[in-house]
Amino acid sequence: MALSPSVVPQESKEDNANCVETKPSQTASIASEDPLQNLCLASQEVLRKAQQSGRSRCRQCGGSRMFYCYTCCVPVGNVPTEQIPCVQLPLKIDIIKHPNETDGKSTAVHAKLLAPDSVNIYTYPCIPEYEGKDHEVVLVFPGPQSISIEDVSFHLQKRIESKGRNKADNLDVPPRKARRTTDEEGWGLHESTRQGPELKRVVFIDSTWSQTNQIASDERLRELLQVELRTRKTCFWRHQKGKPDTFLSTIEAIYYFLVDYHSAVQKEKYRGQYDNLLFFYSFMYRLIKNARGSGEKAKPQLLQ
Repeated sequence: MALSPSVVPQESKEDNANCVETKPSQTASIASEDPLQNLCLASQEVLRKAQQSGRSRCRQCGGSRMFYCYTCCVPVGNVPTEQIPCVQLPLKIDIIKHPNETDGKSTAVHAKLLAPDSVNIYTYPCIPEYEGKDHEVVLVFPGPQSISIEDVSFHLQKRIESKGRNKADNLDVPPRKARRTTDEEGWGLHESTRQGPELKRVVFIDSTWSQTNQIASDERLRELLQVELRTRKTCFWRHQKGKPDTFLSTIEAIYYFLVDYHSAVQKEKYRGQYDNLLFFYSFMYRLIKNARGSGEKAKPQLLQ
């Protein structure tokens, strides 16, 4: 069963791929009404049509779904794949999903649908091998030892230099051979300083907040640098009661990390390159917001 057409957002049917320019004086009021207002999105007309026509079958498993199959990570029959944007990301994304996390309620699948070449989803206890890669992989998770995105390069550099010193101090290897080995492998102190640290992969945990510690404390993730998104606030319709509004949904965390990384680490002006990661999320947000605003009983499960 689908939400009735009366709750479909009344937006222009023209392609809205261009950013909406807003005067500074209007920014605060618009943001309070709709925090996703100024995204640079591909046309969502395909989602509006799919919402009006109702649930459709998954092309792979045959399950009845709305918009996409959260099991197979593909659009359903009434959502043409070619009309779904494909986002190119500067980093690889690994999502570790708790086995008790309900697939239909998770936003992790949005990332896989929209950036399939850069995103992988694993179900805990299955975790990729990160041993020896803690200088190029970070875990996004809040905690007493977590750092801000602005400090990522500094701390990765310290890890590279530490590895270089440890290799050079290996007394079982002749000094000349040790020096050649570290240079060849790119771990030499001067070489690493010249090249600078390079973040390659970011790990996210997809779980209710009460279940996250089990995954975050796993010995395979324990040595990774932890990064916290301290200034971003969620607008997730399933926000967990009693948790601060800085506890983001999975797709929000991925999106905001990339936006902040682009500006703070890559030192480039952000121009909406990753906004389409919120292609499904923003549409669902407005569906539910409009349903609640019209007095109808909003049921997020109808979007599954």
